[in-house]
Amino acid sequence: MTVEVRPLGDKCNIKCRYCYQEGIRTAGNVPTRYDLDAIIATLDRLGEPFSLFGGEIMMTRRSDLERLMQLGFDRHGGVGMQTNGTLIEERDIELFRKYRVRIGISIDGSGPLNDARWAGSLAATRRATARIEAAIETLCREGMPPNVIVTLNRMNAAPGRLDVLCDWIGFLGSLGVRKLRLHLLEQDETEGGEGLALTAQENLVALRRLRRLEQELPSVEFDIFTEMAAMLGGDDARTSCVFHACDPYATRAVVGVESDGRLGNCGRTNKDGVTHLRASREAFERQLSLYRTPQADGGCQGCRFFLACKGNCPGTAIGGDWRMRSIDCPVWFGLFEDIETELLASGEIAISRSELRPDLEAKMIAAWSIGDNPTLHSLLQPADST
Repeated sequence: MTVEVRPLGDKCNIKCRYCYQEGIRTAGNVPTRYDLDAIIATLDRLGEPFSLFGGEIMMTRRSDLERLMQLGFDRHGGVGMQTNGTLIEERDIELFRKYRVRIGISIDGSGPLNDARWAGSLAATRRATARIEAAIETLCREGMPPNVIVTLNRMNAAPGRLDVLCDWIGFLGSLGVRKLRLHLLEQDETEGGEGLALTAQENLVALRRLRRLEQELPSVEFDIFTEMAAMLGGDDARTSCVFHACDPYATRAVVGVESDGRLGNCGRTNKDGVTHLRASREAFERQLSLYRTPQADGGCQGCRFFLACKGNCPGTAIGGDWRMRSIDCPVWFGLFEDIETELLASGEIAISRSELRPDLEAKMIAAWSIGDNPTLHSLLQPADST
């Protein structure tokens, strides 16, 4: 579980054309103030490590931001922070060092590759991109290389730009960046993102090229590929939330602490401008339904990768309807197929082709039916020991 502290909700200083949070901002559901004491009281009650999140977290008053950083350091030895990087100043570097802040920066590439992360005009966008790039270089030089999130879109991963993106990622590796997270663009939130989404085939081509790049750059890791291989091997203990069963009204992987201290969910599940309050318990109707719904009707019935994928993130569901599988299903299916072939060729297990799969599916369905959500790893243990 990741606890995300969001004092200003989805408030941001730039306007990324594809941002999944734009619906909330358009609806006017962004807080104008926050209650830091209430936020801290909730963190006291949760007692979990936390990350600082937004919108753009660095729009928070620096004194309040430092108070949260110190709280994370004193109680948990450090704190995470996800930012677009445009507001990082020289004075912040010492704060990051002092409180062991683990920085994540969202950027889609150098110069024109990042133009979808709009700052009001092309000139302002390019200046903002230059600030982000400078911040990454400074953090690396200071021994605090950030993790980087890249959203694939027509600006950075279309056929004519993909090689430039790969060169830039190689440059990041030379600076000291080690981990990158690849996101596919969410397609249901904002008119500004119209025309930016790659086709399923273009996404698959881009991801396959980036997977080859990972093999060429041993110092750089795209965690998505490692996680997909782990899921097919039944080792899901450390894989990210998109490959786990998720209730969009009680997201297990993310607990949000909102501006007034109330609990929220992962922002990717907020649709139509509505931020839902967190349900008191999680349930698995989505997975139970997807398992039994024909693929022609938006479900996952009969898919051999269901245990590894589970319909993927409800925030990317077809039409924004969490009851449907991910709109990116063809992309994930193609990658799972690639990895499955490689695992089998090397003599390793792939649960998608295992004789154990029907029994594992039956056990998972039975568990979800009573509100449990076991790991694949735990279900495999009895089978391995017989």
